Amino acid sequence: MTNRVLPWIVGAVLIALPFVYSAPYPMHLMVVVLIWSFAYTSWSVMGRFGLVSLGHGGFFGVGAYSTALLWNYYHLSPFLGIPIAMVLAVTLAIVVTYPCSRFRITGHYFALVTLALSAIVQQVATASRNITGGSLGYTPERAQGGGHILAFQFTDKLTWYFIALGVWAVGLFVRWRVDHSMIAYALEAIAEDEDAAGAAGVNVTSEKLKITALSAAMTAFAGGMYCQYQMFISPDTVSGINVSLQMVFAAVVGGIYVLPGPTVGAIITILLAEGLRIFFGTGALGWDNLVYGTLLVLFIIFLPQGLVGAAWTRLTGARRTA
Repeated sequence: MTNRVLPWIVGAVLIALPFVYSAPYPMHLMVVVLIWSFAYTSWSVMGRFGLVSLGHGGFFGVGAYSTALLWNYYHLSPFLGIPIAMVLAVTLAIVVTYPCSRFRITGHYFALVTLALSAIVQQVATASRNITGGSLGYTPERAQGGGHILAFQFTDKLTWYFIALGVWAVGLFVRWRVDHSMIAYALEAIAEDEDAAGAAGVNVTSEKLKITALSAAMTAFAGGMYCQYQMFISPDTVSGINVSLQMVFAAVVGGIYVLPGPTVGAIITILLAEGLRIFFGTGALGWDNLVYGTLLVLFIIFLPQGLVGAAWTRLTGARRTA
């Protein structure tokens, strides 16, 4: 009964929250947390099945840059630009995943291939300075009046909060549907023993492509939405290994195998980065990645289930004991 009631209670609290407390900076943090929560959930959709990708920073970057470039150069609304970016990310994911699956490139070798993908996207964005602005960053053109629905630009944080809240909820629903679908059983069998799964009739290549395409599309959507909210992107903030590692860290720390895990991880990562920035200023540049790496090692060794996963195991264990 608690499992059915709790989501509704959390949803009601999140809907009512901005009407109770709507200071600009906390609202900004909540929007950022929700967008990144969706991105981290997107990574966990495939990561929880042992498909450890370090290339999602590339998919996020494709979503962000494609959306901005299509708007600036062709005046194509993000309502069309983001779906196009998702198609591009899916195509890139298939180009990488298909040969890896066919030639049995798995485990840490697969992670290294995706790592190269993430680095390539970052380098392309940096090198194409005449188009993307390079390391100086890139800004989508603002619509007249500062906000326009077709430009997917809004001036008030409240509108962005409810958009981000809705997207976050959809991300959780997609993850829940995947976890309760037949593809989850197939992917769990593949993670346990790929040869045995294939012998049992599982189309290994097809299942891997499906989940990778879904994860890449969701991540690209998050990138496009982040671009429209921040109205500024750079190769370091929306692509590359740093973004990929941030996704892995958040999912692992929160709990990769439980639904709210990536969201808890997003809260930790965003508050950690903001805390370092506030207390140490520019002297803390790069410290968040150092802290992420250190904590990731500690969590993998001492708390592999993550914070939410460990808490849930203890709670259910206590109930069974009682």
